[in-house]
Amino acid sequence: MPPDIEATAEQVFVALADPSRRAILSALASGGPATATDLATRLPITRQAIAKHLALLAEAGLVTAEQGERRRVRYRLHSAPMQVAQQFLAALARDWDSPLDALTRHLDKEHQDGHDR
Repeated sequence: MPPDIEATAEQVFVALADPSRRAILSALASGGPATATDLATRLPITRQAIAKHLALLAEAGLVTAEQGERRRVRYRLHSAPMQVAQQFLAALARDWDSPLDALTRHLDKEHQDGHDR
C-alpha cells in the first residue's frame, strides 16, 4: 500500500479518534458550512476549542476553510481523505479475510471432529 495512502488514513483516524471532532464533522454534515462561532452555538464546546479542533481537521484535509462575509472563515466538509481511509480499511479487510476464513474452517473442523467422537 502506498505510503501516502497510509499517511492520509492515519491522519483521518487520529482526527476521528476525538469525540469533539466527530461532533464537529457531524454538525457540518447535517448543517452545511459553518464558522467556529456557529458551531459553538450548536455544540457543547467552546469556540476556542472548536477553533483548535477545526485546525486539526483542516490539517487532516477533512474540512476546508473559505472566506465568508465580513472576514469570517467558514468551514466545509471535504470527503476525499475519508474516502482514502475507507480504501485503506477495505484493503486491510481483504488482507484479513483469507486467514480468518482459514481459521474459521479449521475451528469448525475441530469442533465437528470433537462431536464425532
